[in-house]
This record gives sequence, structure tokens and C-alpha cells, in this order.
Amino acid sequence: MRMLALTALGAVVVATPAFAQTGPQVPFNGPRVGVVAGYDGISPGSSQDSNIDGTDRTASGLLYGVDAGYDVNLGHAVIGVDGEVDGSTAKVNPYDGSDNYFGYGRVKAGRDLYIGARAGILATPTTLIYAKGGYTNARLDVTATDGTLADGRHFNLDGFRVGAGVEKQLTPTSYVKLEYRYSNYGDARFEYSDGTNTNNFDVNTDRNQVVAGVGFRF
Repeated sequence: MRMLALTALGAVVVATPAFAQTGPQVPFNGPRVGVVAGYDGISPGSSQDSNIDGTDRTASGLLYGVDAGYDVNLGHAVIGVDGEVDGSTAKVNPYDGSDNYFGYGRVKAGRDLYIGARAGILATPTTLIYAKGGYTNARLDVTATDGTLADGRHFNLDGFRVGAGVEKQLTPTSYVKLEYRYSNYGDARFEYSDGTNTNNFDVNTDRNQVVAGVGFRF
């Protein structure tokens, strides 16, 4: 029995260092996944005419979603890729029956997709300051002129996103971050209830977001 116990203890001692090395040892390196939430504001660009709520041209609300990515720590710098899937409560409530609200009609923000790259520098061994940029696609749910929801009808918008943020490592496997990003959508198409789309047409729609996030590395 003593020999069996010593053998088991020896196996644990030998296995412990190997097990400890399975977690991420380098900060800001490897795959990650997290959740984000914060402010979301959508407005017509400067070239668009809109009468949303008199002088208030912004549909604002709460953004919420999940993100994932992969980073490579190069020593004093970090490069990586990331993607995000979000929802939003942003919408335009006032409606007077006119057709020029928001340049589209009355709208509510739908899902928001993003994929891109980021690069940053290490301000401290556990603090990353970064910039990001990539492609974004947004959906706006449409309300008909009689004030009822046009089910299954959307505007799909394509554009670009740029942003900057700071990420703080809390433990070898967890982090928090604060990020600002700006998106501009220059192309749009209308999606009918049967899933078909019109051809792309030009738009100018701005989006500003400030989000906080928490995540884990593997």
C-alpha cells in the first residue's frame, strides 16, 4: 500500500508541471472569446437629409454581443484577428408618416456583424493599447408608412469599421477591455420577405459605439 501511494504521489509531482504549462503562458497570445456591451448610436451621414426627432438625428440604444479572436504576441507588439456578432436596442421612435425618416423610413437596429484585424503595443506587460479595422455588415428593420412593422423586410448595409481600445489582462486566462469604434456604411440593399434583395445602392450612414468587454483566453 505504501509503495502504491508513493507511486501515485510521484505521478502527481511529475504531472503537475506539465499540466501547468497547458494554460497560456504569454500575455495577449492565442485564441480568445468574450462578451461586450455598451452604447450604440446610428445616424444619417452628413450628406443625408433626415427629420428624425427634429434636430436629433441619432437612433441610440444598448449594444450587446459576443466576440472572438486570435492574437500573436511579438514581444513589444501584438497582432491578431477578431470578429463580433451583436444586437442593439437602437431605434427611431417618432414617426409622422413621412418617407424621409432616416433616409429609409422608420427603422430599428438589427444584428451587427464585424470581422477584421487589430494591432497594438504593450504599455505594460499586462496592458495592451490597440487599433483595429475591418468589414462590417448591419441590418435595419423597417416599419411601413402606416406605422405597422413590415415583417421580414430589412435594409442590409455594408461598410468599414475602425476603432481603438485598451485591454487589461487580469489573470493568465481572463481580461477586460474598453473600446471605441466608428463605422460607415456606403452600400445598402433592400431585403424582401421572401429573402430576395434589390441591387446595391449608395447610402451614407454613420455608427458610433463605445463598449466594455470581458473575456477568456485558452
